[in-house]
Amino acid sequence: MADVKNYGPKRLVVGAHYGTVDFIAQRITAIILAVYTLVLIIGLLVMPSFTYENWKSLFNFHVYALPVGQLLATLAFFALAWHAWIGVRDIWMDYVRNVGVRLLLQVLTILWLVGSVVYFAQILWRI
Repeated sequence: MADVKNYGPKRLVVGAHYGTVDFIAQRITAIILAVYTLVLIIGLLVMPSFTYENWKSLFNFHVYALPVGQLLATLAFFALAWHAWIGVRDIWMDYVRNVGVRLLLQVLTILWLVGSVVYFAQILWRI
């Protein structure tokens, strides 16, 4: 009987992602969300009064013809959706053993996240 090593460069690795890409993606999305949170907090602190028009201008400011407020909010929301997908997908993969139930939960998660992104885009890009 052969001696099987489960460590080192000849170990048997199974799975689709091996974790590194997801690890880096979650860190990058977390940085994007942290920076956007700081931008929002600074915007709220310099806001003269908390009115609907001032709140709207926080997301609707332009630099030249570029809608910077909407682009930053969209980037942050996509980062949030991607961050949530990685985290929830890993929870389903780690704790749901039945493959059919796991697939169903992953599909429902994707549908929910895509629906949230579409709803967000409808609201943000109408203002």
